[in-house]
Amino acid sequence: MRVRRVVTTRAGGASRPPYDTFNLGDHVGDDAGDVYANRKRLATELGLAEDRLAWMEQVHGRTATVVDGSEASAAEATDALVTAEPGLALVVLVADCVPLLLADAEAGVVAAVHAGRVGARVGVVPAAIEAMRSVGAEPARTEALLGPAICGDCYEVPADMAADVEKHVPGSACKTRKGTPGLDLRAGLWRQLADLGVGKIGVDPRCTNEDKTLFSFRRDGTTGRIAGITWLDAS
Repeated sequence: MRVRRVVTTRAGGASRPPYDTFNLGDHVGDDAGDVYANRKRLATELGLAEDRLAWMEQVHGRTATVVDGSEASAAEATDALVTAEPGLALVVLVADCVPLLLADAEAGVVAAVHAGRVGARVGVVPAAIEAMRSVGAEPARTEALLGPAICGDCYEVPADMAADVEKHVPGSACKTRKGTPGLDLRAGLWRQLADLGVGKIGVDPRCTNEDKTLFSFRRDGTTGRIAGITWLDAS
């Protein structure tokens, strides 16, 4: 079974400034009709029906939810979606946090994880791996993609915050390009995934704060959300 992965940009949608244009977040103040049009276009471009996109109410927690496509609405209060259902596309929305896409193609299991600073700190990634195990995946067969996120050069935080995250996700603390305390969440999550036994780990190096084709909350404040999407293509 083939695993598909897509990461959107901010171009090609209906939303108006400051959400211009392909905002997929329905919780950021954008016009609901514009968001609906963008989500409809996303499904069309992926070659999927609108009801084959699985969304989640992201809350910066560590809950991982297994879905099968029968759900009537977005999964409530969760930051990771897991499925073994072919053709069901899992969507994670970000604007600086790390979108993590996981797949065990042999088992036919995929996951989409919202791994921001808080979620990473409280263990959303181990929770997602365990949820994948519950439906037949194995870490050694799993491939991971750490998608576009704010980079360590840009992500300045207080020193005590950097130290706290480092304690929970070793490898995250860094210095920004200004020499101040910072966080490189993708570096810490890469190490965490390796420690969990994940067999193959890739990183999209784009920084949301630096790349104007992506949304960034740190850069713009009121802004839209890009998406990381993964699904199993049985065709």
